[in-house]
Amino acid sequence: MTRFTFKPLLTGLVLALLLAVGQVHARYSAEPQHEEALLDVISALQQSHYSGKKMDEQLSSDIFVRYLKDLDPSRIYLYQADIREFEHAREAIGLEILMGNTHTGFAIYNRFHQRQMERLEYMLDILQDESHSFDFNTSESIETDRTEADWVETTEEMEQLWYKRLKNALISLKLADQSVAEARETLIQRYENQINRLAQTNNEDVFERYANAIAHEFDPHSQYLSPRNQENFQINMSLSLEGIGAVLQGEDEHTKVVRLVPGGPADLAGQLKPSDTIIGVGQDSDGPIQDVIGWRLDEVVNLIRGPRESTVRLQIIPADSMDRSAHRVITIVRDKVRLEEQAAQKRILDLERNGQPYRVGVIEIPAFYIDFTAMQAGDPEYKSTTRDVEELIEELKSENIDSLIVDLRNNGGGSLREANELTGLFISRGPTVQIRDASGRVDILGDFDPKVAWNGPIAVIVNRLSASASEIFAGAIQDYNRGLVVGSRTFGKGTVQTLLPLEHGQMKLTHAKFYRISGESTQNEGVQPHILFPTLFDEKDIGESALEGALPWDTVNPVRHGRFPSLTPFLDELISRHEARIANDPDFTFMHKQVERSKEQRQQTQVPLNITEVRAQRDEVEQWQVDTENQRRMAKDEPPIRQLSELDDLLPKDAQGRPINPEAESILMETAEIMVDFIDLHLSHTAQAMDRTVNGN
Repeated sequence: MTRFTFKPLLTGLVLALLLAVGQVHARYSAEPQHEEALLDVISALQQSHYSGKKMDEQLSSDIFVRYLKDLDPSRIYLYQADIREFEHAREAIGLEILMGNTHTGFAIYNRFHQRQMERLEYMLDILQDESHSFDFNTSESIETDRTEADWVETTEEMEQLWYKRLKNALISLKLADQSVAEARETLIQRYENQINRLAQTNNEDVFERYANAIAHEFDPHSQYLSPRNQENFQINMSLSLEGIGAVLQGEDEHTKVVRLVPGGPADLAGQLKPSDTIIGVGQDSDGPIQDVIGWRLDEVVNLIRGPRESTVRLQIIPADSMDRSAHRVITIVRDKVRLEEQAAQKRILDLERNGQPYRVGVIEIPAFYIDFTAMQAGDPEYKSTTRDVEELIEELKSENIDSLIVDLRNNGGGSLREANELTGLFISRGPTVQIRDASGRVDILGDFDPKVAWNGPIAVIVNRLSASASEIFAGAIQDYNRGLVVGSRTFGKGTVQTLLPLEHGQMKLTHAKFYRISGESTQNEGVQPHILFPTLFDEKDIGESALEGALPWDTVNPVRHGRFPSLTPFLDELISRHEARIANDPDFTFMHKQVERSKEQRQQTQVPLNITEVRAQRDEVEQWQVDTENQRRMAKDEPPIRQLSELDDLLPKDAQGRPINPEAESILMETAEIMVDFIDLHLSHTAQAMDRTVNGN
């Protein structure tokens, strides 16, 4: 890779800065291979990253801020004095990076490590002092969102903050039916484990965190993988170890679910959801739950992995929980993720309108998959999304469907080739997607096979977890006016990553972006449906726009392509009928209430430290949920429940044994109703056009 050289004047400036930060106690320090690795990382980013960013004072400053934010996002460890001490390196840290020098990066981490140890030892000192009693009846509260807080100035202020954090943790455990003594022991074990794990940190870990702060300032999907994590990444990609089929990430001291692998054990169990927080892991059906708050991500992953057909129990805080102190334990049986479990599936919804029967076909596509190994081996029966969907369409046509729904909810993407070829099943020929690389070159993919598998009415359902290849397909259907897109705004993942081997580790690098044939990017903005449905996914928490440093939405030149007749003449009436229908629908009423309540809860970032008040809030939330659920059940002539846990046994199961979510099912049924509306309006529109032609108007 090309290296960068500097004038002696700049080199001297950097040396002066190194001396300035050299006063920090050096527990960790770079090893010889890290200098070369850092040069490789910054060279790859500057030469090949899509953004085209080059190191300058602004980027240097941004990396400095990013590193601090990645280390201490809630500003609960470092003092304002620590920040001031390193502030002089803000604009010169970039010069260090270009020289392969990691000194400031390690110096900042050493101070951060020191502060972590101080906080944990402070908590342990209090917990191990049996004479210390806690008052859970005060009028205090704690701010849970400190991302915009000022850095702490004094030791007294820091200790007050952490004492509140300690009380909050104790209250949560007491509300989980632990005595004060048991809660003390749980937290002592938690903080001792965190100290032990901090002690296991090595120079490689520190370098990886620093390199990733640099990469993340280019975009959140670019990543440096150390040799150890490179191996873990390859294991995850090949799915060669048994687990639960979930992609996890560390967030502060917690482990968060990013997405579920379609067809994996967690997906099939139906209890774990994206953005859920894992706080404990237990083995088998009755093993003790191991508290994993503060654990390294790779250690949590290793604890969750295990032999096939063995049981793992996860203690989680559900993402949609209105009470963040409410914990829940779920059980998942480990297994490999098999391709056949990701396969597209079909069903038929039978409706009646004014005495007229309608059959609406549904094809659910969990992922855009292809068995590359079988295809390259020349196996004529190799599986792929397009081949499977084409076969399902033929089966549905033989069952006399009137319209078709393609369900892409929760489909996080997959093969670009399959998104392109699947689009070709619904258009005769033409472009489907544009790809622009870092050099500005634009490639156009398209369908050149005139064969069409389905030429009738079609709708595509998407939600906030529909990403990448799903957005390419939905965007193409929309741009061609080929069908309706309904649901909620998609994820907005419009970037392309590639893996670059380095002498030491590996680089995952964003090198291109997707663009619709309209010229609009799917990046950041996603695909906006024609008809919007309510969603519990908060765009501030989930989606590309929620990721700091995500590349912006932009455009390229549109591609000439044919279009089907415009859908615009039908949209106002379709939306009007849809809104009239759901106004009194029990499931949609329930969803709207949940959405509004969730918005209110998210705005409440102050948590009381009075256990009576916290318990009352929790009970009120749970009672509200039970009452709201029972209002829905009453409207549907279903028996009421006394507590939410009863729902687990009452929900019907699909063919794979997964619980059927009533909200998801109601969205599907409403989409079928919209398709019947569309057929009705289209026939009426056609009849009017024919009448005008016959009468010469």
